[in-house]
Amino acid sequence: MRVRHYVLLSALVAGCSQPSKSPGSGGGSGGRVSEFGRYEGYSQPEYTEWVRTSAYVTVRDGTKLAVDIIRPAANGKPVDKKFPVVWTHSRYHRTAIPIAATGASRDLANLKPGEHPDIKRVPDSLTQTAPSVVDNSPTLQRLVKHGYAIVVVQVRGGGASFGRYQGLFSPAETQDAYDVMDWMVKQPWCDGNLGMQGGSYLGITQYMAASTKHPALKAIFPNVAAFSMFDLLYNGGVYQNNMIEHWGILTRVLDVGFPEPPVETDENGVLREAALKEHENNWNVINEFRAAKTRDYDVASFAWTRHEPWAMLSKINESGVAAYHYGGWYDIFAKDETQWFNNWKGPEHLTMGAWSHAGNADSAMRVEQGQITAAEQHRWFDRWLKGIQNGVDSGPRIDYALMIDPGKWSWQKADTWPPAGVESVDYFFGPGPSGSVKSVNDGLLAPSKGADGKDKILVDLTTTTGTATRFDNAVGQGLMKYPDLAPNDAKGLTYTTAPLTADLTVVGSPVATLFVTSNQTDGDFYAIVEEIDSTGFSRYVTEGRVRASYRDTTTPPFNNMGLPWRRADKADAKPLVKGQAAELIFDLEPTATVFNAGHRLRVTIVGADTDNTERPPVKGRPTVELYRDAAHASRIRLPIMKR
Repeated sequence: MRVRHYVLLSALVAGCSQPSKSPGSGGGSGGRVSEFGRYEGYSQPEYTEWVRTSAYVTVRDGTKLAVDIIRPAANGKPVDKKFPVVWTHSRYHRTAIPIAATGASRDLANLKPGEHPDIKRVPDSLTQTAPSVVDNSPTLQRLVKHGYAIVVVQVRGGGASFGRYQGLFSPAETQDAYDVMDWMVKQPWCDGNLGMQGGSYLGITQYMAASTKHPALKAIFPNVAAFSMFDLLYNGGVYQNNMIEHWGILTRVLDVGFPEPPVETDENGVLREAALKEHENNWNVINEFRAAKTRDYDVASFAWTRHEPWAMLSKINESGVAAYHYGGWYDIFAKDETQWFNNWKGPEHLTMGAWSHAGNADSAMRVEQGQITAAEQHRWFDRWLKGIQNGVDSGPRIDYALMIDPGKWSWQKADTWPPAGVESVDYFFGPGPSGSVKSVNDGLLAPSKGADGKDKILVDLTTTTGTATRFDNAVGQGLMKYPDLAPNDAKGLTYTTAPLTADLTVVGSPVATLFVTSNQTDGDFYAIVEEIDSTGFSRYVTEGRVRASYRDTTTPPFNNMGLPWRRADKADAKPLVKGQAAELIFDLEPTATVFNAGHRLRVTIVGADTDNTERPPVKGRPTVELYRDAAHASRIRLPIMKR
């Protein structure tokens, strides 16, 4: 057996912005502290080294999956002891190889059905000395130090694993999760207790693994993980094409152009090369999702009912697994985390930070996020995999960041979502001017109705929330950094409050109601909530959208917190009728934001987000009228914290 020997990296540095202490939580005598973001003294660090080995594991249909095993070590050798195992089912690479999309074609529009982007393979020299996932993660190092083994399993069709990738969270991939857990519990280094960790795709596979109801899986810690992929990719019926098609390119690069190091028993890489050949025919992300426009889409290669996380909800809830849902207000899955929390039947906790999906520009936020993640994950696994009564499962079940200013936030506690004390308040669109923006109408926004009327706009299809959005950030297109939205506001209809006389705290999901007519039979409608400071800078807070033809709502088959939901089947499409005002009701991404006294709150209505979503189904530039009268009160409902 070949091993690679590493010394543990230094501990996390204390951050500039410390997490608040949790009143009444598990602080104790003898140096023991167990509270949100802090965990000390309940278990002791025993190890300062680890070793990595790798192997192929054969699942029930004969497919070989590449696996890394990282175990506590002493003097360069693995400790001969059974440990609880925390594992990851990864769509990406099992080692810490940086994702590089060099050589990937960006000419997406000209791809023909069945085609993949052209990918150039990078030299093996760039990948052969890749560190393990533990080497690059102080959070995982903390677990190893305290007596956990870490396992990384590559999904079929990815990295050095054999097989054909069959689509996001395919039944075959989920069955594989059960099989590799069966393999793990039979190994001499596993004590029979399994947990899972990881973010994004690696977070969603935890929920899918829970649906298999394997008895050894006791706890999961999914980070930024989807509840509904359809409602992300076709939010309100509008395709989020830039994000998912960029992700399709990145995963294609990893599958065929950026090869993973071979496993140890494959010294010459012969098996890895054979696996890469099987990846050539992997499921085509771009073409499959371009076609899957409705929730009832069902073809041999894909159906939302077979590949959707929430569709497994009943099986997941039968598992009894303890779940720590972990997300951020600027993540693409912000709403999903609250949906998981409100639909989970087993032990659970929810944490929502001030961060985005993948990386933060704010250095203090990065430090705090790392500190909290490490402590909370350790507390969760100690409780459910080692049986340590550390209080993580007592007291309020939610910790969330209340964003006060850019770079400033405070941690709050709650036991329900939305939290107690939140009341829904309608803010109505009215005539202006607000004097705060040079938009098409410069309307006012207020908790009382203004004079009856309507606002007319020739829709500008160049409107955009930018090229550094939460969606760009999620798929490796850089840090999230929204621009001043005032230039975008100038192209749309705006409704802006007077300067606030006191702080206004919004906690939850705003809901927009628009009454519109158009000279076309369809169109896309976006509502963007912004905070306007004393200089006139327009700061992005949250957004939502709907395609007019999919405006009808119905009762969902899960707890959606009273928010509007669309079945969005093919038969549900309904064209706009000329001269007849259509009611569009849609929710925006949840937030926890203080709009500061002296600032303004603005809602901007536009008809496109050209850098992020598909072109609306219109010819030329539509003419739209938005109504604001007694019978057609266009408005936004804000969840306002009253206490």
